[in-house]
Amino acid sequence: MRAIWKGAVAFGLVNVPVRLYSATGEHEVSLHQVHREDGGRIRYRKVCSLDGEPVEMSEISKGYETADGELVVLTDEDFANLPLATEREIEVMEFVPVDQVDPIMLGKTYYLEPDKAAAKPYALLRGALEAADRVAVVKVALRQRESMAVLRVRDKVICLQTLLWPDEVREADFPILDADVSVRPQELAMASSLVDSLAADFDPSQYEDRYASALEQLIEQKVSSGHTQALPVPPGEKEEGAGEVVDLLAALQRSVEKARTARGEEPAEESAPKKAKKPKKSGGDDDTPARRTRRKAS
Repeated sequence: MRAIWKGAVAFGLVNVPVRLYSATGEHEVSLHQVHREDGGRIRYRKVCSLDGEPVEMSEISKGYETADGELVVLTDEDFANLPLATEREIEVMEFVPVDQVDPIMLGKTYYLEPDKAAAKPYALLRGALEAADRVAVVKVALRQRESMAVLRVRDKVICLQTLLWPDEVREADFPILDADVSVRPQELAMASSLVDSLAADFDPSQYEDRYASALEQLIEQKVSSGHTQALPVPPGEKEEGAGEVVDLLAALQRSVEKARTARGEEPAEESAPKKAKKPKKSGGDDDTPARRTRRKAS
């Protein structure tokens, strides 16, 4: 894994230097949008809606549209002056019971790896979390945005799990749920019986993404049956990797010749036939039109 962030957990007066790693990764088959007729990739260009001209990234700013239709353009300098938690610190705010964190607020999970010199304070923080049966509520700046998060322990590793801000959780507004619905005791007992019959310990390894598996099999079948085509190269663009292929073949050829020489074998002949030399004419090397004219005159 590759660390995406490096900093420290501020645990009271104790600082624990750590590196942050993504703990999850979605499994999906990567597909591109292509032109059905010729297989060309569909590209998306950043174009100004006013003049229709392409715009470079260096020319793009962020804007906010007000309620009355006015536009506020924000520059990099504007963002640089905004208050933001330090980008290299995970500040522990408080420790709260696990069951008080609503799962709907939980976001992305990261692993925290301690530096070699921080093994002891890391173990100290981990032990404190386990002994208290609580999670640490922290603030951290990730990707230029301040986030709430919690620290919890999973298999001896301290995990950081981001949280949504309270105003980012929508309220469920379904008037039908306020209606008076009567459930008979027999119906509730039958539903409870069904729950009991399906009760089990959660084992996610027994489940499979059947759609992704079927899609991979479909692609493999098309490849094995020859339903493929060469990747088209747009006009004016050099085919990527062409130079590397030639260099690779040359390197392989040199490796083969070196191995044969080491075994005392004769080097292999060139696979490409050499061009035959043209025989010299009897008139000598100087066979210019003027020389042929003089021979005819004599």
